[in-house]
Amino acid sequence: MTIDEAIKILSKPGLSEEVVTAISKYKNEPDWMLEIRLKAYKHYIERPVPKWGADLDDLKDDNIQFYAVPGSKKKRDWSEVPDDVKRTFEELRIPEAERKFLAGVETQFDSSVIYGRMKEKWESQGVIFTDTDSGIQKYPELFKKWFGKVVPLTDNKYAALNTACWSGGSFVYVPKGVKVEIPLQAYFYIQTQNLGQFERTLIIADEGAEVQYVEGCTAPTYSTDVLHSGVIELVALKGARIRYTTIQNWSKNVYNLVTQRGIAYENAKIEWVDCNLGSYKTMKYPSVLLTGNNSKGEVLSIALADGKQHLDSGAKMIHIGKNTSGVITTKSICKNGGRTSYRGLVKVTKGATNAKVKVVCDALIMDDISQTDTYPYNEIYEKLSRVEHEASVSKVSENQLYYLMSRGLSEEEAGGLIVSGFVEPIAKELPMEYAMEMNDLIRMSMKGSVG
Repeated sequence: MTIDEAIKILSKPGLSEEVVTAISKYKNEPDWMLEIRLKAYKHYIERPVPKWGADLDDLKDDNIQFYAVPGSKKKRDWSEVPDDVKRTFEELRIPEAERKFLAGVETQFDSSVIYGRMKEKWESQGVIFTDTDSGIQKYPELFKKWFGKVVPLTDNKYAALNTACWSGGSFVYVPKGVKVEIPLQAYFYIQTQNLGQFERTLIIADEGAEVQYVEGCTAPTYSTDVLHSGVIELVALKGARIRYTTIQNWSKNVYNLVTQRGIAYENAKIEWVDCNLGSYKTMKYPSVLLTGNNSKGEVLSIALADGKQHLDSGAKMIHIGKNTSGVITTKSICKNGGRTSYRGLVKVTKGATNAKVKVVCDALIMDDISQTDTYPYNEIYEKLSRVEHEASVSKVSENQLYYLMSRGLSEEEAGGLIVSGFVEPIAKELPMEYAMEMNDLIRMSMKGSVG
């Protein structure tokens, strides 16, 4: 297959073994990656669509273009980026954020990374922050060692789809003892109708290393459905720490089907901060495998469903090592007929002595036509462990509204303030600019929701 033949195949919608082969050919990948892709494709077509969670029956492969050939190569300097792309970045405030405090930026339009930069300070210490396509070419041994080890291709149907069609995403390696003091950043942006975006992110923190990574996701509104199916793998080796933050604001026609999982070795810690404010259907459950003794995991999650949105999200905490600890805190808001679901798993394996885990699920319903559900699964096989689970569902109090309105606020402003207070435990964990962005997005979505 020639490059021109691959481009012709990739320009059409639909998925086949030929399309998967064309992706690998166009990207000039090693044979072992093509082999993995084809195995994943076979698993994807053999595995049924999940019948639990969000309804995915209307999602059809025949309508989706699985790879968009990029119109320009990755740029290194901001002055080299095309003007139309710059305008989009400026709307997202990426350059401003980068100038102020961010260690690096990777931005993915559709299937490819278009702009990448990392501050020289971290590069000089051996930190790798590049797109995943470059990672497989420049660091093949490190890449092959960890790719698919945290999320195997057989994990679920859409992890298999991602493994078959992946393109772009971030590849990060932080050497032993290096602490990246300010966040790395990525933006994922869908600008093509009927497109599937399948970024693959792999972050490895070596022994004693620390890194924070923040991603934003957005898409313009189209009348046709779009698929986003990402896979994120985190590896925190002995004594390492990784925090991964997502601000997801996909337009309300995006199917957002994401697998996020980290593995924490001895004395390591992995944290997920997960903000889901957009999409049509979401199924996403950030997970931590606490394999090492004294390892720690934490998931903080927000979901806001409006109208026809159904956000099925939650977390998984798997305790394997001794003296492990995990915390899951989720906040969900539904309005105008929207539906939120918490779906979580806590598993304490036999031998995971002195495991401690706490789960808190709070839901806020803004009206009488919205719905919230909770599906907690607790599998405890070790008697010497402590597991706590608490959940609450509430509506906006008329007394709260009345009090705030008596202080001069409109009903809409009062409702927005109540919601901001409800999500404050999550917002305070975000970098300042992202907390402001999240609060602005929530405030915009709350217009007309009360009264």
